[in-house]
This record gives sequence, structure tokens and C-alpha cells, in this order.
Amino acid sequence: MTQPSNPQSQQNQIANPKPGNEPQVKGPEMNDRDRLNDILAGEKYLTDSLNVAAREASHDSLSLDLRQILTETLQAQRDLFVLMFQKGWYKLEAEDQPKLDQAYQQFSNYSSQFPYTVH
Repeated sequence: MTQPSNPQSQQNQIANPKPGNEPQVKGPEMNDRDRLNDILAGEKYLTDSLNVAAREASHDSLSLDLRQILTETLQAQRDLFVLMFQKGWYKLEAEDQPKLDQAYQQFSNYSSQFPYTVH
């Protein structure tokens, strides 16, 4: 049984149309979307792990190498996200402007507490 869709959340969705050749009911076999989801999850795990490793590396050369690998992995993760978004396999939900304004105001007030000047 499918849940009734919320018209308000559909209005706020930012998404590209899904490919027309996608089956309505997915079978147990992996498709391209499943593969990209799996790779994206792996890239996210790698970036988290590489961030810790780069931060805690005790040798300068090792730290530089790890940061370079982290940068490349972050770019691969971004490229996968963009590809999935273009294919309609990744949706975003737009936030209402008043909520964005409220969050901006709340956090911009915190800047007066910083020990340095924010430009």
C-alpha cells in the first residue's frame, strides 16, 4: 500500500525526471542506480575515514598524501552525486525562505562570540 503523497513536500522537491526505462517494481537484481548508490556509500565511508587519518597522521609527508587522496575522494563523491541527481535518482527538498532567514539570523548572531573577526 502506498502512502498518500504530501503536495507541500512535492512542491519543495528539487529533482530531475527519472529515466523512462526504469521498471515500476524493482526486482532483486542490482541495477545502475543500486550500483551508484553502493559506490556513493563507499565514497562517503572513505572520505570519513581519510579525514580522520589525515587529521591524525604523525608524519608530514603521510598527512599531505592522505589530504591529496581525501581531496580526490571528495571529488569522486561529488561527481557521483551530480550524476545521480542528473539521472533523477537523488532528490533534494527546498527549504522555505523564512526558515532559511531565521537560521541565518540565529547563526550570524553567534559570530559576535568568536575570538576572531569574521568578514
